[in-house]
Parts: sequence; C-alpha cells; structure tokens
Amino acid sequence: MDKEIKTIHSWKNISLVEEFVPLPNGKNVVHTSICHPGAAVILPITEEGEIVLIKQFRPSLKKWFLELPAGTIEPNESVLSCAMRELEEETGYNAETIIPMGQVTPLAGFCDEIQHLFIAKDLTSTQHLTCDDDEVIEVVLMPLEMLEQKIVSGEVSDAKTIACLSKAKLSGFI
Repeated sequence: MDKEIKTIHSWKNISLVEEFVPLPNGKNVVHTSICHPGAAVILPITEEGEIVLIKQFRPSLKKWFLELPAGTIEPNESVLSCAMRELEEETGYNAETIIPMGQVTPLAGFCDEIQHLFIAKDLTSTQHLTCDDDEVIEVVLMPLEMLEQKIVSGEVSDAKTIACLSKAKLSGFI
C-alpha cells in the first residue's frame, strides 16, 4: 500500500494529517495524527536556586497554567537556538549555560512532537519579554520545594513541566 499522507488542516507549522500506516501485525490502518516540528522546554534556575516559571493562559482549556518556558522549533532553527529564544521571549532571561537533558514524547498516541529538555543556568535578566499574539504570560520565581509541593497537590499539572523537572532530578542536575 502506498504511503499517502492527506493534510486535513495546517496552522503555525503544525498539521493534522491522515495516512495509511502498516502495523507490526501486518495490518494497514488509516491513522489521524498531528505533525509537529518539535519544541524546547527549559528549566531555568537562578543563582539563588529559584525556578523561573511562567503563568500562562491556555485558550484550549480556558485557564491559567503554571509551567516552564517552552516553545515550538521554527523552520531552519536548531533546538538549542529555540531554547535560548524561548527563554528570553517568555521570561526575559538569557542563560550563559544551557545543558541538554534529552527528550520526551508527550503525546505519542496521536502526535509526533518531540520535546527537547534543557536546564538553563547563569541567568541574566534582559527585561525583554516578547509574547506571541495568542499568549498572555506572567513570570513567576519559585523555590524548587514549593514547585514540587504544587505538583503533588495538582496545582501544577503541565506535563512538560513535570517531565523536565523529573528528568533533572533523576539525572542529578537538581
């Protein structure tokens, strides 16, 4: 069976597609999924050990989320450049040190997005926040212990934030 991909809808370099996919059991199925260019997720840590978070209104769920800065990789942009750009745009900080921690696949059931995880240290404030037209963001500094409590209580439920923080702890970075 030919590998035919039908684009149903596209927006912001993201597409909803339908394609024939051969399964390991020999069956061929029509699968609908989201094609995503990938993203960078950044865990910024200040000299004082506080985590730089953003409080962001998410129109899809019509509510505020406390989360790590992150963003979609632009065409012809490296993952590292994306991380540095998103850090400054969403928090107003630059980082002298950026440490890659690997990647996660947040929605493997219906999306090919890969999120690349980073720790950002040796931060300097640029006071230069640049929100996209559909973003409403506030910067929040928080001690690690408080962030962990908010995850346990459910006040912080953003998956990329929990994944990035978990990876940093399990890898011994924090």
